[in-house]
Amino acid sequence: MSSDDDESIGAPAAGPVVGRVVAPKPYDMLADQLREAILSGDIAEGHALPPERELVEQTGLTRGSVREALKQLAAEGLVQTRPGRFGGNLVTLPGKGMVTNSLNLFVRGRRMPLITLNETRDVLEPPLARLAAQHRTDADLATIERLHDELVAASDTFPRFSTINVQWHNAIAQASGNELLSAVLEAISFGVAVSTTVAEYDTAATRKQVIAVHAQITAAIRDRDGEFAERRMRDHIRATHARATAAESTDVPLSEE
Repeated sequence: MSSDDDESIGAPAAGPVVGRVVAPKPYDMLADQLREAILSGDIAEGHALPPERELVEQTGLTRGSVREALKQLAAEGLVQTRPGRFGGNLVTLPGKGMVTNSLNLFVRGRRMPLITLNETRDVLEPPLARLAAQHRTDADLATIERLHDELVAASDTFPRFSTINVQWHNAIAQASGNELLSAVLEAISFGVAVSTTVAEYDTAATRKQVIAVHAQITAAIRDRDGEFAERRMRDHIRATHARATAAESTDVPLSEE
């Protein structure tokens, strides 16, 4: 072994071997523990978390850290603080509205193009119509029929017509019984409403076509004919998108039949 080899033994490595170690914040660790206990069902919805004083004693954290952990959970929709003698930090579970709001912010914040919204509708709405026909309740059907009647009554007022149109589509999604898929559809409703309130859609013939195809889909859902509801919804969505890509044309129908 050469003298050079001897000198290399035990010599420090060139440059740092490990990076800077950043310890997790105590309130993040507490929030993680409580979140897991809630989502796993160890702490059931509607039950109260231990009071802040007890959490301080159990964890050894400061009251400020405990409050910061609870604030995180509240922002996530997992805890609701109720004041008063019988209040406290009650466990809740995120509702459909929270999912819809988050997705809506994503869609609007990223300024999703119309083609992306249309592709999403292509994937979602026909199966949702089939599911609605299969799973709708009497209350669901009453809502869909009421909105269709309101659509007919609003045929002379385009902005109102457009608003009810979106509500009708969302009502079908709700009737499907699939909360996740219906939340996604509702989240893109803003973009759909904006994209279909342009001049190309503002014709009496267009509104007449929309009413006709909506009547067919509503009837299919009433009759629990999932196959027909899905097919007509697919035709309807594709025809709507055809109009969106024909910027200079007012003759593209919203139903292919």
